[in-house]
Amino acid sequence: MYRERDISLDGGKQKETSLTHWDGETRCLRRKDLIDTLYAALPPGTVKFGCQLESIKLDPHSNKPVIRFIDGSSFVAKVVIGCDGGKSVVADFLNLKPTKMFPLCAVRGLTSYPTGHSFGHQLIRFRKDNILVGRTPIHDNLVFWFCVLPNIRKDQKHWEDPEAIRQSTLELVSDHPHEIREMIENTNMKSLSITHLRYRAPWDLLSGTFSKGTVTVAGDAMHIMGPFLGQGGSAGLEDAVVLARIMAQLGSTSVGSGSKVTTPGVEKAFNQFVKQRRMRVLRLSLQTYLIGMLWGTSSLLKKILYYMLFSLLFHNQNSHTNYDCGFL
Repeated sequence: MYRERDISLDGGKQKETSLTHWDGETRCLRRKDLIDTLYAALPPGTVKFGCQLESIKLDPHSNKPVIRFIDGSSFVAKVVIGCDGGKSVVADFLNLKPTKMFPLCAVRGLTSYPTGHSFGHQLIRFRKDNILVGRTPIHDNLVFWFCVLPNIRKDQKHWEDPEAIRQSTLELVSDHPHEIREMIENTNMKSLSITHLRYRAPWDLLSGTFSKGTVTVAGDAMHIMGPFLGQGGSAGLEDAVVLARIMAQLGSTSVGSGSKVTTPGVEKAFNQFVKQRRMRVLRLSLQTYLIGMLWGTSSLLKKILYYMLFSLLFHNQNSHTNYDCGFL
């Protein structure tokens, strides 16, 4: 059983609220472990590292997309699926509206406990003023933690130094419980990062054109959202399952004993993919948007408004976990 708890530290007192109990399997995974597992399942040579996308344009003769990388290399592609993150070059090619920024940033890290910890299988969040610290175990000796705080205006180079990130975070949680300060103090320095939280506006997801010919987007390039539900990566995996299934059904035609990808088939598959995914990611994005704005605003009136909208639209706050994207 997985538990979710909130502890308020405001007013010099601890007030605990047990929010949810999930009987289904819920796990926190290291991003690297997930990526390594997926990579290991691919045929050798499938993935080429160190290729940063610079631009994508249509070839005036063939009307096919031309991919150009920052090292100057380029090629004409039959199919482009842009999974290039929240600052997506492929999304720009599709003329999607720019992503927006929450008035929040997030520090993330991993802390090892060589002799084990006693935190239990639960997500616990400590709230004090406008600082939120969360902690959830990955296994008996490793914990993932995060700290969500208002955007801090400092030189970008400051945030590229792990030690500067750790010290700044420790200063912010100086009045938090000892176990929180100790967790951050002992964090794995290589795991530390700080991110200014971005999102694609829900109304842009409703109206955006997410495919053009044989070009589409998926993952954060399509629907970057706040991390408040822990569903960003999960939604990206859902995209992969749905897109692979539709491509297998519509994106190719039988040729002898095999199959061949066809342009009309790919276009049809991409349109169907966008149609199937739009409302799912719209709902996730709207939920994370309301949470992010609720946490990020200092206006009491706005907090009341966001809370009322959230309560009205998401009476069951965990309904998103019951979604089934189907089989491959």
